[in-house]
Amino acid sequence: MQSFSNKADIADEGVWPIRRRRILDWLVNETRGERFIDNILVDMCEKLLASGVPVARATLHFRTNHPQWIGARILWKEGLAEATINTFAYGIENTPEFLKSPVNAIHQGAEEVRKQLEDTADGDEDSFYQELRDDGLTEYIAWPVEHTFGKRHVATFSTSRPGGFTSEHVDFLRDLLPALTLVSEIRLKNIMARTLLQTYVGPHASEQILSGVTTRGSGATVGAAIMICDLRDFTAISDLWPRDDVIHLLNDYFDAMSDPIERYGGEILKFMGDGLLAIFPLSKDTACHDLLEAIREGQALMAQLNRQYAGNGREPLRYGVGVHVGDVMYGNIGSRRRLDFTVIGPAVNVASRLETLTKEVKRPVLLSRAFVEMAGCAKDMDSLGTFPLRGLGEPVDVFAFPERAAE
Repeated sequence: MQSFSNKADIADEGVWPIRRRRILDWLVNETRGERFIDNILVDMCEKLLASGVPVARATLHFRTNHPQWIGARILWKEGLAEATINTFAYGIENTPEFLKSPVNAIHQGAEEVRKQLEDTADGDEDSFYQELRDDGLTEYIAWPVEHTFGKRHVATFSTSRPGGFTSEHVDFLRDLLPALTLVSEIRLKNIMARTLLQTYVGPHASEQILSGVTTRGSGATVGAAIMICDLRDFTAISDLWPRDDVIHLLNDYFDAMSDPIERYGGEILKFMGDGLLAIFPLSKDTACHDLLEAIREGQALMAQLNRQYAGNGREPLRYGVGVHVGDVMYGNIGSRRRLDFTVIGPAVNVASRLETLTKEVKRPVLLSRAFVEMAGCAKDMDSLGTFPLRGLGEPVDVFAFPERAAE
């Protein structure tokens, strides 16, 4: 029989702890040096077993602020040295499996979901509980883990002990919840801060910011291969197309160009309307080669996207890419209260001017001689000659991807 409990049904509400135990002191005072909540869950379950609480399975379910995942589950089973982490995409919250799950019941306000798995007299055929039975578990309990401002997450414990948990076991586990709440919220907020920073400024810049590079003007000079990409005719498209179609188009375009950049180790520093700025730090020996591979793969994905657009009666998307290499100032620039972690310098200006030049020479990818020589790819490129670039003193020798590469 499955039972659902509300706050009024929980015994001794507000009295904590029911009994002081060593594991509580460990959770509060001795986990400061552990960054990851999954490791804490494993250690906690092992300590529970050593204390005589027969936990055979435990999970933590967290809602996350992530562009791809609505949440994550951390799963520990007895005998495992490490927990398993599973992420869940948006949309799972609308599936029949989730809607009838104990995790959803907790999110909907239940203070406890308790299921005696040995009791099958109620004819329960729920696949989730049957899976627990098949694993030899005899009882399942889920409780809310309530973070600041009503952010509700879930902790669950299961046992394989005949008869399930005793009342003493349940009191022991319930005593852990307030401490587990505090410990998990700190770790989860750290993860969310890192995730949000990575989402908006990229992995390397996020690590710089988290390590304390947060004052205006702070940063460093680094050598980098620089790539600037821009979508053509976007102003006309945005004027003529419905808003949602424009957003969808931009996302398609950025997926095609951005995924290869990140896959090959580049860092996208910013999206600028219909353009992007990315760098491949020269601290990696293959930076220039990686940038070229990212462009080639991006071109292939754009060609695939344009075939889909053509099938829908739409004009193909055109773009321009400028590539250069050199030293850039990498750090915080902006006002006293609003900063941007980006790169500036003459090398960035050259890449930008080359991207603009693609409109004039009608070639989608232009590269400077400095980049081509460093990459050792001159024989694979078309030399277009020397061009003066607006705002720059010396003309620049310009190379282009062979036209067949853009097909």
